[in-house]
Amino acid sequence: HVAVHSFPTRRSSDLARADFPAPQADEFYWTDLIGMTVANRENVVLGSVAGLLDNGAQSVLRVQPPAPDARELLIPFVASYIDSVDLAGRRIAVDWQLDY
Repeated sequence: HVAVHSFPTRRSSDLARADFPAPQADEFYWTDLIGMTVANRENVVLGSVAGLLDNGAQSVLRVQPPAPDARELLIPFVASYIDSVDLAGRRIAVDWQLDY
C-alpha cells in the first residue's frame, strides 16, 4: 500500500514543508513527488511528475514525457503500478509503458 497526501489545510505560502507531520512508511506528500523522474522497469525514462490528481479512489501521477509534443501520462499511484519511490534520488520506478 502506498499513499500520497496533498495536505490542503492552509495556503502553501503559510506552511513550510518542515511543518508537515512526518509521513509513515510508503506515504508521500504531493509536493515531494513533483519534479521527480519517472522510469519504468526497463529503465526507460517516461518523464517527470508535473502534478497529481485525486480521483477519489486514489491519487494519479501526471507525468510529462521529455518530448515536447508527447501527451501527458496518467499513472495511478497504487502499489500495482508504483514499484518504488526514491525521495533522495528523486526517482519513481513504475510498472508502466509509454503506450499505455
